[in-house]
Amino acid sequence: MQQPDGRAASLIVPIIMLMIAMACFQVGATLAKSLFPLVGAAGTTALRAGLAAAMLCVVWRPWRIRFSRQEARALIIYGLSLGCMNLSFYGALKTIPLGLAVAIEFTGPLAVAVFASRRAIDFVWIALAVLGLLALLPPARNGQPLALQGVTLALLAGGCWALYIIYGRRAGISHGGASTALGMLVGALFIVPIGLVQNGTALLAPRILLYGCVVALVSSALPYSLEMIAMPKIPTRTLGVLLSLDPVLGAVAGFAFLHEHLSWLQWGAIACIMVASAGSASAHRVDALPD
Repeated sequence: MQQPDGRAASLIVPIIMLMIAMACFQVGATLAKSLFPLVGAAGTTALRAGLAAAMLCVVWRPWRIRFSRQEARALIIYGLSLGCMNLSFYGALKTIPLGLAVAIEFTGPLAVAVFASRRAIDFVWIALAVLGLLALLPPARNGQPLALQGVTLALLAGGCWALYIIYGRRAGISHGGASTALGMLVGALFIVPIGLVQNGTALLAPRILLYGCVVALVSSALPYSLEMIAMPKIPTRTLGVLLSLDPVLGAVAGFAFLHEHLSWLQWGAIACIMVASAGSASAHRVDALPD
């Protein structure tokens, strides 16, 4: 009788690390938006990826690790999905609000939760999360349809997020933070040239670089390191629904930093997502080891 409780207790630290990472992502998004008028979405993504890759490589020194062919393949897909996810999400933020972009992007981890589920109770929690997301995602804003480009980019970011979850777990099982550093480096090699083409030497201005370092630390270096350590220790289906808390944290960040106020319906939707996340975690007490 003691083993299941021990397994459940072993999830506490990884879940706390994951929650800190998710909070960092939302705070980082609010900081990154202030760079858009100066260097655009692609330039902001390039600063975030390039500077975060440098930070992570200094900390984790991944060149000391020898990767197998399968691990290298997972790392490449993980890094490309990471870069594409960031670029698509920041592109979406140019035309649709942060909260809606996060809600649409969540289709990726939700899909992971659906396809990984094995019990009927899982679909109850997923249905509750979907109900909350539908309430957070009205078809129009101020009577006008959402920008198709923004919605499309947010959906693309969601697809990349799903790949990030799947291949991030595979890449992080053996090498943890070193995998994060190499994955970010792969993403930076994809993203930085795009930012340089669009902005040139503007990205190298001291003020831009300093602010970019803050964005890179808060939105990439710290949270991705925490996620890479935590993800291999959390079952895939539990992880997928726990990530549904992102719209909640996005709403809190919007209120705290952007002075965005929510309606009672939206707070009710957030409550649905929180209950779904807690229900998923408690339903998998016995199944607490990674899949």
